[in-house]
Amino acid sequence: MSNKIYLRTVSFVFLVIAVLHLFRVVGGWEAVINGYTIPMWISWVVVLFAGFLVYRGYKMSKQN
Repeated sequence: MSNKIYLRTVSFVFLVIAVLHLFRVVGGWEAVINGYTIPMWISWVVVLFAGFLVYRGYKMSKQN
């Protein structure tokens, strides 16, 4: 697999993760793991971090 395909695939996976967390925040979905409710601010952090990884991965794939 070439570097370009790898970077675009990983960017797509992080895009899906970012969009799902954004839907969680906008839709007010509750996330409970083993009885513990995950705060909404964690999803905001994930949206920002995953969005950054999407941007960097796509930008790096354009350089190759």
